[in-house]
Amino acid sequence: MITSFQMRAARALLGIDQRTLAELAGVSLPTIQRMEASTGNVRGVVETLIKVVEAFERAGVELIGEHARSDSGGRGVRLREPGPPRRVGA
Repeated sequence: MITSFQMRAARALLGIDQRTLAELAGVSLPTIQRMEASTGNVRGVVETLIKVVEAFERAGVELIGEHARSDSGGRGVRLREPGPPRRVGA
């Protein structure tokens, strides 16, 4: 799962706007706007969510899930070296 807060934080780390994210993910700008306007976990078509997550990962942003190892706990984002996306849900 990804939250709207994570999406905005990830975009901020990359210094990109919603339009650029939409282009990187291959989805429409209104889709990104809807996703970021939601509260809590982003809801939507699974394939669209995967496209957005993979776009972030290709750009070097690692999304930290609720129970993923983190020194301070909680959800978040982490900037890492850009590279191929990891399998979502792995």
